[in-house]
This record gives sequence, C-alpha cells and structure tokens, in this order.
Amino acid sequence: SAVSKNPEVPFSSEAYRISAASRGKELRLTLAPLGPGEPQDLVFRFGMSGSFRLCPVAQLPRHAHLRFLTRESPPRALCFVDARRFGSWRLGDAWQPGRGPCVLSEYQAFRENVLKNLEDKAFDKPICEALLNQKFFNGIGNYLRAEILYRLKIPPFEKARTVLEALKDQEQARRKKNPSLTLSKKLKLMRENPDLLELCHTVPMEVISAEKKLFDPDNSDNYAAFKNWLQCYLVPGMSSLRDRNGRTIWFQGEPGPMAPKGQASRKKRAQMKADPKAPIPKVTTASKRRPRAAAKPPEPAVAEEEEKVADRPRKGRARGKKKATTAPALSMPEVLVKARRSRRTTARRGRGEAGSP
Repeated sequence: SAVSKNPEVPFSSEAYRISAASRGKELRLTLAPLGPGEPQDLVFRFGMSGSFRLCPVAQLPRHAHLRFLTRESPPRALCFVDARRFGSWRLGDAWQPGRGPCVLSEYQAFRENVLKNLEDKAFDKPICEALLNQKFFNGIGNYLRAEILYRLKIPPFEKARTVLEALKDQEQARRKKNPSLTLSKKLKLMRENPDLLELCHTVPMEVISAEKKLFDPDNSDNYAAFKNWLQCYLVPGMSSLRDRNGRTIWFQGEPGPMAPKGQASRKKRAQMKADPKAPIPKVTTASKRRPRAAAKPPEPAVAEEEEKVADRPRKGRARGKKKATTAPALSMPEVLVKARRSRRTTARRGRGEAGSP
C-alpha cells in the first residue's frame, strides 16, 4: 500500500506458491514461481497488531499493507494487515540477528542458551523484563510472560538470575539422581513438574495447538475462547504494574523486591478510589492559570479529580503557598464551593481585579 514504509517487493510471476516457516516472533514467506524465475523470501515481524487474512479482493481490509492475489475468479487476496504499523517485512531469508533459539521449534537449544549465559547482564533485571529479551526468550511476549509466571507463582519483579540459578541447580540434582532417564520419562517429568523454561515452551504450544484457532481476528467466538484460556493476563482481580520498559505486567500476590518504587498496582488504586470510608482529601488554592469553575457543584467523582489537579506542584511564586484546608464541620459540597470562591478571588488578584464585583 502507498502508506507503508516497508520495502517494495521486486517479484513478478504469473503463478507462484507461498510457503511459510516461523521462528520465535518472526515469520518467513517464500514466494516460489511455478515457472521460470528465482524465489523471493520475505521475513515478517508482526508488532502489536500485525496478522494475515485471506479475503475477497473486493473486500480488502482497511490496513492491508501487502497483498498476494489468487488466480481464481473472482480473486482473493492474502493480506498482511497492520492497523498500528508496528509490524514490518524485509527482503531475504535471514532471521533478524541477535535473536536466540525459538522457544517452540528449538526448545533444547533455547534452554541451553539461557542456562549457559546466566552471567549476562540481561539477568540482572527482574524476571518479567528478562522474559521479553528476544536474545534469550525468542517468542515470549507480554501475555505469555504473565501466564508463565502466574502458573509458577513467581513474583514478576524477582531478580531473573535468582530464579534461573535455582532452576539450574534443580536440573543438576535431577540428573545426578536419575542419570539414565529416557526421553519419554523426561517428558513425563516435564509435564508433571514443569519449570519456567519448560513453560516457555508448553504454554505457547497450548495456544497454537488448541482445537479452535484462538487468534482468528474474524471470529469473535474464537477470541472468547482465548479470553477463557487466559488465567492471569487482563483477568479481573489480578494486579498490574508497569515495568521499566513501560510494559504492563499482570500478576497475583506480591510483585517482588525489584518492583518500581512509588507505583501502586492498578487493582489497589481502584480499591482505594471506591472506598467510601476514605478521608476527604485536602483542598488547595488553584494556580493563576486555572480556568473559572462552573457555579453548579460537581458530582463527587468530578470533585475528586479537581482535588487531584489542585494538589499538583505549582509553578513560580505560587509553589511556596500553604495548602488551605477546610473546617471539619463542612460538608463535601460546601468544601468545594468555598474552594471555588478562593480560586476566583486569587485569579482576580492576579489580573488586578481585586476590587471588581
């Protein structure tokens, strides 16, 4: 499409076949001509909203940024759709450098890559942040990390190296205890007592091997099945915090020792806001730039928001002023009316209108 910033695809053929292979968070398409000509490879990254859809050419999705047409009549189009444009493609068959082995298709190599590199500075971070590092966890995204940590009851802000070194010790003890385990017995143990790295493989496998295609964007029933599959991510009653990369992690219980300071979980904020026994916040005078308020007393929710704004630090000389607290006997509407009068008087004085009616 004209709005896409991705490269043009220099490929032309009267008929060709498309095949695909995936590795972690990347997908490689191969366009193979059915006649003379060389094949063309494209490697896709999907971002937050990228997907492929097959639809009639007359009904192309709005954000179909790349289209492969069928020979049938009327023709259909296999479209790469990406509303947010975070997805991308590049020419060639090479996977992006710096990505580790795939958690699905290269599990054993993935596991070894993590356990052999625990001295890497990536593991100085909380485990929830380390799980998004594609150098070691190629294929794990935001919802998967939440589900994996929830199943093992691991606090998301526990240090990654602490979590994984314990896992390494367990694996060595298991090998000493059962040095001659067959592959089938190892798989049985993995299913019965999975560790974090094993869940990095089995949890995404649950999604792609489900009876319903859980990520079909055109089928609302399938998306409902995906929501039912989730145990932690976006689930009511769970807590959430933003990590140091700005990504929201959902969890249950304590966040862990490396949780960002001064940040309450969204769940706790909601509880505090809804508490009818909470004390009425102090009302302060507003800054000179604040617009005049309406004469009608606001609803309690609006009043709460006004008080939050009034409590913010003010600029210039106004920053040194003391807060004006209300008398204990005043009711909520009276508090707000008096505060509003104080703000109007302050604004007039700032404009030289102290004597105006």
